[in-house]
Amino acid sequence: MNFLVELLFPRRCPVCDKPVDKMGNYICRKCRHTIKYIESPYCLKCGKSLKDDMAEKCEDCNNSAHVFDRGRALYEYETVKEAIYRFKYEGRREYADFFGTQLAVRMSDEIRSWNVDAIVPVPLHKDREKKRGYNQAALIARVLGKRLNIPVRENFIYRIKSTVPQKELLGKERQNNLKNAFKIGQNDVKLKTIIVVDDVYTTGATMDEIAQCLRSAGIHRVYCISLAVGRGI
Repeated sequence: MNFLVELLFPRRCPVCDKPVDKMGNYICRKCRHTIKYIESPYCLKCGKSLKDDMAEKCEDCNNSAHVFDRGRALYEYETVKEAIYRFKYEGRREYADFFGTQLAVRMSDEIRSWNVDAIVPVPLHKDREKKRGYNQAALIARVLGKRLNIPVRENFIYRIKSTVPQKELLGKERQNNLKNAFKIGQNDVKLKTIIVVDDVYTTGATMDEIAQCLRSAGIHRVYCISLAVGRGI
């Protein structure tokens, strides 16, 4: 059945957006080399690349007291920004299989060392999710959770406030935009350690606001995983 589906509806490569050059692959073989992964050294707090081998944190994290415990990201944003745009806004839901699998493969050891109880995707407001048709963070979380055998709690936290897209704001505006934007939905399952999954990390404002909400519900440790990380402002 999977063979027939791929024959009739070939999977698109997240880099070039053309049908993959080999059936069964998630990405074209030639396109693999155009993506830049975040390698050491990287910030021990948020996961951004560092130019100084001796530094432990990036400038953003040295100047900010983040609420979350630690964050990691997979890609340098500039090398995947077009793929993420299509994934979010042009209906390329199939990219989630590649993105989620890559997160699982490249970060499995670190994620397992955190001893997490559940994965929670960053929620969209119901109006935005209805318009888009899906929550891209939830799609990634499902694949990651399945690969690592970690439960995914999509309804654990809700976005109750329709906010301006973070990419349109700067610095403190991002934090103010998200004040009281999230609410715990159903907390009948006692969780101690959670991974929050999103597509892009920039300043950490979204992750901090969610982490604050989770801590108020009794969560002890909050880790953050993102597909890509951009430069904070």
